[in-house]
Amino acid sequence: MRLLIGLTYYRPYTSGLTIYAERLARTLVGRGHQVTVLASQHEATLALRETMDGVDVVRAPVSARLSKGVIMPTLGRLASDLLARHDVVNLHLPQLDTPRLALQARLKGRPVVLTYHCDVRLPPGALNVAAEAAVNLSNEIGARLATRLVTYTQDYADHSRYLRRHAAKLTIIPPPVDMPVASPDEVAAFAQRWNIRGPIIGMVARLAAEKGVEVLLEALPRVLAAHPDARVIFAGPHRNVLGEEAYARRLAPHIERLGDRWTFAGNLTQRELAAFYPNCSVVVVPSLNSTEAFGLVQIEAMLSGTPSIASALPGVRQPVLTTGMGEVVPIGDSAALAEAILKVIGSKARYVRPREAIAALYNNDRTAAGYEALVEAISAR
Repeated sequence: MRLLIGLTYYRPYTSGLTIYAERLARTLVGRGHQVTVLASQHEATLALRETMDGVDVVRAPVSARLSKGVIMPTLGRLASDLLARHDVVNLHLPQLDTPRLALQARLKGRPVVLTYHCDVRLPPGALNVAAEAAVNLSNEIGARLATRLVTYTQDYADHSRYLRRHAAKLTIIPPPVDMPVASPDEVAAFAQRWNIRGPIIGMVARLAAEKGVEVLLEALPRVLAAHPDARVIFAGPHRNVLGEEAYARRLAPHIERLGDRWTFAGNLTQRELAAFYPNCSVVVVPSLNSTEAFGLVQIEAMLSGTPSIASALPGVRQPVLTTGMGEVVPIGDSAALAEAILKVIGSKARYVRPREAIAALYNNDRTAAGYEALVEAISAR
């Protein structure tokens, strides 16, 4: 299979979508396929062409930005050149360029598989309202042009107005998850580096409005009253997150008041995350809206022996409900989140499941095999 993957942002940009695409591309290459990624040159320092872990990456220069969207004048030409050398196109939504890329692919006789990661929910503001409407329209046109659509869970599909409209084209494929096992020395070194003493509440995310960081902030006084030595370690981008500057400013005073009870660890490598998760008593995913569709970090934590607490969003609640390794709390309910954190800290061992049981449900090869089977079925028809 010669697969062309199209998405707006690719690595080194960090989000659940980019991590998913990277793992899928890398795993398919490892299974003998040719994979090219077409994305934006979202930072001027990034190479226009390079090979990463066997995946060819082609980036289109950005001439302007619309909220989190980008304008790439050369994208059409690049896509045309690449389509001539690929059999199947896999577009990752949301992205504004879906209609153009899907139409180009269909005109060249290439099947189009759309991977729908989440709905778009932008902060208030005239520009964001226009951007959200544009993305929704591009998604709709893309679905009409697509051969098949893919999403993570049936739960999310059942609650998404977009996916319900296109249920006849839908295939459910679990997301790829890749988490190495850290050695005891690596776990101990991480604890020493970050001066870990008491219970650690882990959060792995971008500092973004949909992640519900304020819900955790509101829950912490109750947790700290019971465990004064408890602490949050937040891993992930937290400075100059695209489109989230106002959100960060709003939260800053509340985080500063916590002093050493809140630590920003920044972006961690997979190896560092493998040492981070075992140091956590619990990982929290208090997301607020359907911009979050699953929460890959929950599975990463579970593979490392750490339970998760997730909000009851469709899709996001599925890792806990499927594995039993954690708690689900009402969306935006800080009191319920606090009680769940205390419950898990107090009896962590009863939530833990064998790594093998989690890995059997979620792994890179299972996801790649799902795409292989889907492309085979498309080809057979």
